[in-house]
Amino acid sequence: MSDHGSVRWPSAPISTERLVLRPSEARDRAGFVELFASPEVGTHIGGARPREDLERAVPEVPGQRPGVFVAELDGTMIGLVTLEVRPADRPGHIRPEAGERELGYLFLPHAWGHGYAAEACTAALDWYADALPAEPVVLCTQLANGAAVRLATKLGFTEVERFEEYGAEQWFGVRQPR
Repeated sequence: MSDHGSVRWPSAPISTERLVLRPSEARDRAGFVELFASPEVGTHIGGARPREDLERAVPEVPGQRPGVFVAELDGTMIGLVTLEVRPADRPGHIRPEAGERELGYLFLPHAWGHGYAAEACTAALDWYADALPAEPVVLCTQLANGAAVRLATKLGFTEVERFEEYGAEQWFGVRQPR
């Protein structure tokens, strides 16, 4: 297994045709609260969190760690893309020792249906493939979230297995190195 911790996260933002992927900043706090309080976003991630709880819990600069990218459109946060290590205690791994990077993403409902998730995820995956060309990436989503399963396939993920987690059937896939 490669040392995922040694990857150098981009020191500069990643630009796409319409978006910028960058580290979180204090100005993104309201966007984080909105994202995790949204009932629509919460549908496939275990439910929305109460806004009051989020206002108390979300730090001044949320999501400030390697592997978390804010997706920005015209200077405003519209979502997140993450490439974080999948916890070993969760089901769904392609290595016996776990430790795989997992692609995740969440976008505000007003940004749905415009191809932003595909654009942002492609940019993050391309950057990661250049940084660690021999490393696969995994993705897990509820099977009921048909749009997410279709996007996973479009991004080059192939189904490895299905399992029950969080009270729902999960689709687990891998994107092998180029």
